[in-house]
Amino acid sequence: MPPIRTRNRRATINDVATAAGLSRGTVSRVVNGERYVSEEARIAVEEAIARVGYVRNSAARNLVTQESRAIALIIHEPHSLLFEDPNIGSILLGANAVLSKADYQLVSLIIDSDRDSHRVADYLRGGLVDGAVIVSARAADPIASAVRDIGVPAAFVGHPPGTPDLPYVAIDNAAAARAITQRLVETGRHTIGMIACAMDRDSGHDRFTGFQDAMGDRFDASLVVEYPLYTYAAGLEGMQELLRRNPGIDGVFAASDAVAAGAMTALQESGRKVPDDVGIVGFDDSSWAVRTRPQLSTVRQPADLLGSTAAELVLAQIRGLPSPVQVLDTTVVWRDSA
Repeated sequence: MPPIRTRNRRATINDVATAAGLSRGTVSRVVNGERYVSEEARIAVEEAIARVGYVRNSAARNLVTQESRAIALIIHEPHSLLFEDPNIGSILLGANAVLSKADYQLVSLIIDSDRDSHRVADYLRGGLVDGAVIVSARAADPIASAVRDIGVPAAFVGHPPGTPDLPYVAIDNAAAARAITQRLVETGRHTIGMIACAMDRDSGHDRFTGFQDAMGDRFDASLVVEYPLYTYAAGLEGMQELLRRNPGIDGVFAASDAVAAGAMTALQESGRKVPDDVGIVGFDDSSWAVRTRPQLSTVRQPADLLGSTAAELVLAQIRGLPSPVQVLDTTVVWRDSA
C-alpha cells in the first residue's frame, strides 16, 4: 500500500526567529519592511528565511488589512472561445501588466453557464478579491448586477445596455463599423451583406448599427445573418447562408476577424476569389487578420489597452480616485481582402 501523502508543515515566523537567533518582534519588523532594524539583523533574518523556506502568510495578513491584493477578470464566454478569440488574451495581458506593477494578483473567472454566474457571485461575496474587470458582459447580465449589489470596485470592457451604471472603457463600435463599411462600398461593391454576431452585447449591436447606417438606402435585411458568438464557425456557416440567399453577393462585413476568416474559407470553397469576386472586411485586427490569405482589411481596436485601462479604473476606485468613462480610438487597416 503506497504511503499516504501529507502536506508539509509551513515554516513560521518563530522558525525564522530561532534560525536567526533573534526575537520574533525583530523578525516581524524585517518581514513587514519596517524601519529601526539594524543591517546585521536584516541580513540574518533574510538568510534564515532562505534556510527555513518561510513564506509570508498572505491570508493572515488579509484578515487584518481586509485586502486580498487580487482583482478578478470575469470573462463571460464559453470555454471553447477563450482559445479562439485573441482579443481575450490581449485584454488579460493588458490588465495583468497594470495590476502587476501595483502588486495585485489577477484572478481569471470564466462564466459559461447560469451555474457559473452563481458560483462567481458567491466567490466575490467572500471578499477574495478587491475589485473586478468584466469582459463580454451581456445585456441585463446577472453577474454585472451581482457585482453592483456586492459593492466591489469594478469596470466593464464595453458597456451593454441594461447593465449597471459602473465605470467602463470601450471603443466606438458603431463609428468604426460605419467607417470600414463605407470603405468597402467605395471599392465598387453593390450587393453587400453582413455576418452579425453577439447582438446581445454592445459590440455586436453597435457594429450592426454602424453597418446599417453606412449602407443607408442600400441596406438589405435579407443579407444579414446573425450568430450568438464571434467564431470561425459562425463565419463559415454565415457565408454559406448568404451565398444561398444571393449568389451574386460581392461584399461582406464580418463582425470580427475570426468570423471573416470563416467566411473567406466558405467563399474559397465555393470557387469565389477574394477580393476579385467578393470583397470582405472584418473587425479587431487580431492575429486572424494576418493569417488569412489574402490578409484581411479590418478595424484595429487596442485590446491590450482596453484591458490595462479597465484595470486602472478599478485601481482608481480602490484608491478613492475618479474613474471616468474612457473611449479609445480605432483605425481602419486596409489590406488585400477588399
